[in-house]
Amino acid sequence: MKAVILAAGYATRLYPLTLDRPKALLPVGGKSMLDRLLEQLEGVDGLDEVYVVTNAKFAGSFQDWAAGRSGVPVRIVDDGTVDEETRLGAIGDLDLTIREARLDDDLIVLAGDNLFSESIAPFPAFALAKGGAALGVYDVGDLEAIRRYAVIELDADDRVTRLEEKPDEPRSTLAGIALYFYPRSGLGFVAEYLAEGNNPDQPGRLVQWLYPRTPVYGWRVPGRWYDVGSKETLAEADAAFGGGG
Repeated sequence: MKAVILAAGYATRLYPLTLDRPKALLPVGGKSMLDRLLEQLEGVDGLDEVYVVTNAKFAGSFQDWAAGRSGVPVRIVDDGTVDEETRLGAIGDLDLTIREARLDDDLIVLAGDNLFSESIAPFPAFALAKGGAALGVYDVGDLEAIRRYAVIELDADDRVTRLEEKPDEPRSTLAGIALYFYPRSGLGFVAEYLAEGNNPDQPGRLVQWLYPRTPVYGWRVPGRWYDVGSKETLAEADAAFGGGG
């Protein structure tokens, strides 16, 4: 099993913190977000390699970070982009990584700015037991807050029956988050999705396209989930993980 961490954004909303440092390497509670994600992934049975996909601006920073690590091997993928205008998008970066690394294995995909208070190690086991693709779902508990996310509806078997990106009138408070499992047999769907001319960004849109074609299941994320997209959410996560502010 492999994992891909999506970390090719430029995080302009966090300027000046991210002018010279990628968001995934910002400290949260005394450790970088990326180190916290690697700790989570190292608890996954059968995981033997992690790919971090980034851009040309920050590839050196990630290479320096990876050089000091031990444990599960980490490979850095440089997508060659230099600014917001040339970005490949999250799905474009996933496709690039699959092709360049010639991935042919079950795959966990997660965003480099998502943090979890409890273990996500059961997630791939859940997906394998279901026999299909899967994504993490989290109840934000608020119909106003859910407007910023992909709204998910599940059936009694946890299969996705509806996914709507950032709806004006949400029917649920269950959000789809940037935590995905794609079985080896389903990796070809990524290239097929892009070949049809679909949006290469917002990884939830791939799931939106996928679930009518093949079973996709929702795994309820335990504990707290943190989506670090602003200085406010960065400070909230830092405090939750024991930071000083």
